[in-house]
Amino acid sequence: MSDFQIINPIAYSGWNDLLLAAPGASFFHTAEWAKVLSDAYGYQPYYFAEIENSTLKTLLPLMEVKSFLTGKRGVSLPFTDFCPIIASTENDLKMLLESAADLGRKNKWKTIEFRDNLAPSASRPSGLPASNAIPSASQPPGLPASLSFITHELKLNNNPEDIFSGFRESTRRNIRKAEKEGVGAEVCTTDAAIKEFYRLNCATRKKHGLPPQPSRFFDAVFRHILSKDQGIVVLATYKGKVIAAAVYFHFRDRAIFKYGASDQNYRRLRPNYRVMWEAIKWYAQRGYRSLHFGRTDRGHDGLLQFKSGWGAAETPLNYYQYDPAQNVFMPEKSFKTAYPLLKITPLPLLKLAGRLLYRHVG
Repeated sequence: MSDFQIINPIAYSGWNDLLLAAPGASFFHTAEWAKVLSDAYGYQPYYFAEIENSTLKTLLPLMEVKSFLTGKRGVSLPFTDFCPIIASTENDLKMLLESAADLGRKNKWKTIEFRDNLAPSASRPSGLPASNAIPSASQPPGLPASLSFITHELKLNNNPEDIFSGFRESTRRNIRKAEKEGVGAEVCTTDAAIKEFYRLNCATRKKHGLPPQPSRFFDAVFRHILSKDQGIVVLATYKGKVIAAAVYFHFRDRAIFKYGASDQNYRRLRPNYRVMWEAIKWYAQRGYRSLHFGRTDRGHDGLLQFKSGWGAAETPLNYYQYDPAQNVFMPEKSFKTAYPLLKITPLPLLKLAGRLLYRHVG
């Protein structure tokens, strides 16, 4: 029998203090991220945790997504690039997965999605077992993935020049071009800055054939993250106009690039390179040890090219979708990343679609 508690990190006093001493804990485990997801989309947190002598030993964060469109589901975690399960042994991992499966059956969840490589913290990555049920403690806990991505993580030190020298030559050239053309950069944590990002983000999402996230989501990002000194917005400016922006989150000594957007009319000025370089310098000078570039679809060659140019280590990331009723992990599914019709849809209609649909996606 496990000693797991089901915790709501939003209401748990000192939750982030527990995370500070937990190996593998990231920004996405924090109370602030849980507050954003709960406030913006109404998701209910179910965080399985084992706490011993005021120390967090194991953790599996889940949120319940209730939707008449996509079904009632458990997700670890919605709109989260990656969400490591904190478990030091295969048996701990197995017990966490079994506890999640029991909750899924009790709550009548259609599926449970895990956004991690499903191996204990001390042994990632792992091989694939023959079975596609919850792994036993005696077998490697790798399973058939439902989706597969690529991640990049850049190691930082307090010497920006040393970091700069590790970039691909084309990346260094693009940074210099942006600076030579007069593209400025500013690190901000204001509501005005997140609104500038949102303006650019709406246009960028339309270009890619996707509806933008609802404005209430970024309002929650400002309220729970930026205003609490756990994130920044970097703005690129040209002749007084904001032409690119990116949103970053951070916790402990690690930072995450979460969202980026830009004005395509100024693409030749390479403002996205200026933004990323400013963020790297900002984090490096403040003692952060790494910058994670988030997930990238395997077929998104342009974005993969951009991220790989910063000298970051490349790692595969798998998602796993589990059917608690059948006790089976489901095979790879299709994942549509763009809808061509949306590229010609008026922006007000796209914003409406985002407001109505995003909470169902999770």
